[in-house]
This record gives sequence, structure tokens and C-alpha cells, in this order.
Amino acid sequence: MKLSAQEEYGLRCLLQVAQSPQGQSVTIPEIADAEGVSPHNVARYLGTLRKCGIVDSERGQHGGYTLAREPSTVLVSEVISALGGPLYDPSFCNHFTGAGDTCQHTAVDCSIRGLWMQVQSAVDDVLSHTTLQNLLVADDDMTGMHVAPSAPALLQVEPT
Repeated sequence: MKLSAQEEYGLRCLLQVAQSPQGQSVTIPEIADAEGVSPHNVARYLGTLRKCGIVDSERGQHGGYTLAREPSTVLVSEVISALGGPLYDPSFCNHFTGAGDTCQHTAVDCSIRGLWMQVQSAVDDVLSHTTLQNLLVADDDMTGMHVAPSAPALLQVEPT
């Protein structure tokens, strides 16, 4: 379970587009230089985001990429979904079964699967309440951002 490079860098490239003045497009080379990512990869990330309606593109000498919507309406969850997917996918258990063809643990006796599902739920909750506009603030401001109260408590510490 980890964030892929495509999700991380795709979101960073999108933030470069979001930071440009309204109506002003940003080119692939400008984004590549700003993020230290190859132009090929920037084009791939933005192509995916264009197909999902998150960015618009214009060809030509004055072309480039702009946001298709206001930053306050673009959820980070939809960006991550477009670029990759969830950190934990329940089908994970079908691919990592151990020595046999099927996992030795059923849904009933697998507490680890329940943990990963809780983690994914908490991540989904944060990402679905975070917009590009939220990410355009300073890092210190994001660190103190209030997480929605519906996020489940992952660990409960018993008093000693």
C-alpha cells in the first residue's frame, strides 16, 4: 500500500496548472522544469487528467493546460482516482495469497484486511474533503487542516 509515482507527480503537475493565473495556460516544458519530471511523463499525467475533465488543453503557439473547473471544486479524491486508484484494493488478497492459490484467511478471520479497509476509509474521507484550493495554501496551513469528524479512529489507546 503506497501512493504511486503517477499519483504523486500527477497531482504535483496539476497544482502547477492550478497555480497559474486564471485563464493563463501552462505548458508541458514549464511544468516539467518546475517539478523535475520528464516532459513525457507530464504529458501522460495531464492527458489522463484531460480525459477525466479535470484540465483543458489548447494546441498551438499560445497553447497549454488550464483547469477545467475552479480549484475549489476539484476534489483530490477524483484526481487520485483518475491517476491510479485506492491505496488498498480488496482484490489485493486475491493476488497475494501466500504459497497457495487462495488466501488461508477468510474474510471472517482476517483482521489485517479489516485494518487496511479502515485505513482506506480514513484516506478516502480526507481526500474527498480536500480540494485543489486547499492544497494551494502553505504546507503549514495544510498540516493544521481539520479532518472531517467522520474519519474512523484507527487506533484506540487503553489507559494504563
